[in-house]
Amino acid sequence: MGLRQGEALGLRWRDVDLRLGYLRISKQLQRIDGRLQLIDLKTDRSRRTLVMPTSIVNGLREHRARQAEEHRGRGVTVQSEDLIFTHKDGGGLEGTTVTRHFHGHLDRAGLPQRRFHDLRHSCAIRLLVQGVSPRVVMEVLGHSEIGMTMTTYSHVIPELRRDAADRMEGLLNSPEL
Repeated sequence: MGLRQGEALGLRWRDVDLRLGYLRISKQLQRIDGRLQLIDLKTDRSRRTLVMPTSIVNGLREHRARQAEEHRGRGVTVQSEDLIFTHKDGGGLEGTTVTRHFHGHLDRAGLPQRRFHDLRHSCAIRLLVQGVSPRVVMEVLGHSEIGMTMTTYSHVIPELRRDAADRMEGLLNSPEL
C-alpha cells in the first residue's frame, strides 16, 4: 500500500473499515524519549484514506482473528492504541525489529537484501508501470507535491513513454477512427 514504516506500525483497528475496504492513515509509531508513541504525521498530505485491494482486506481479516486469539490466549486486554501490528503481548512493534524480520524473510526466500523502505518504492513503481496516474500515486504515497513523486520516480518515465506510444499506435490503427 506504499506506507512508510512508522505509518504501518501506527495503524489501529479503528483506522480500518474492513467492510468497505478503506484504510485511514492518521498517525505513526515512533520511539520518542525511550518509549514507543503514536504521533501525528508531519504533513496534511500524509493524512490520507486509501482504498485497499480485496486481498489486503482479506489478509487483515485473517490477521485480526489470529491476533484476537493470541491476545485471548495470553490474557491480553485491548490496549488503548488498539494497534494492528503488535507483539503477541499486544505491545507496539519497533521498526528495527520489523526490519530485522523482513531481512530474515528475504534471506529465507533467497532474495537480495533491501531496505524496508524499498517496499514503498516498489509500490509506487508498480502503480506507475500499470498506468496509474502519477497524481493518484502521489496521493497513495502521501507526498505533498506531484513534483516530489515525479522526481523520485522519473526513472520509470521512459517505460511509460513507450507504453503511451504503443497505446497511441493502437488508437491510430483502430477501425473506429
